Amino acid sequence: MLLEAKSKLVMIGDSITDSDRARPYGEGLFGAIGKGYVSLVDALLTAAYPERGIRVVNMGTSGNTVRDLKERWQTDVLDLKPDWLSIMIGINDVWRQYDLPAQTEQHVYIDEYEETLEALVKRARPQLQGLVLMTPFYIEPNAADPMRRTMDQYGEAVKKVAIKYDARFVDTQAAFNQVLAHIYPGTLAWDRVHPNMAGHAVLARAFLQAIEYDYNRGL
Repeated sequence: MLLEAKSKLVMIGDSITDSDRARPYGEGLFGAIGKGYVSLVDALLTAAYPERGIRVVNMGTSGNTVRDLKERWQTDVLDLKPDWLSIMIGINDVWRQYDLPAQTEQHVYIDEYEETLEALVKRARPQLQGLVLMTPFYIEPNAADPMRRTMDQYGEAVKKVAIKYDARFVDTQAAFNQVLAHIYPGTLAWDRVHPNMAGHAVLARAFLQAIEYDYNRGL
């Protein structure tokens, strides 16, 4: 597994990452880390690698786009001095184009999205031991669906940045597609965006695979 002893992992993103985490920092007792995939990652790292003392901090904020990440990048990423950083952003960048089509000031089109994401990664990368970039997703099996098609394009932008900056790349859409081959989207998310615990488990599993987590360790 790639995370070394005493590593600090900061995971940042939108509501999917947030999942009711504590403020100002999502870590600590009584569910402070949130109720989603970040909490599952933290729990599974602790269960399989207790001696490494890995610290996981949830810095997701509901409703965020990549513009919002830019505004809080210094305080919520750089100042925390993570060893590893995970970024999953883009769902709201796409979604606002479809649920608020007339409010174009809230739309983050793909050129701005890719340029901003790359700028943020470029600022953080020199201080990091490792970086994980996770694509945005839409829990919809029909790739021709307009929002799913746009989301896939943003996922390709994430992949380009991941390759350029030597990041671990997590194709969350591909992970969901494997499950959607067998079950209806509403089984994972009522709105095809905000996952239930099974959906969060899909995300956690994909993340852990990217950092070479060993599920059989110690068994």
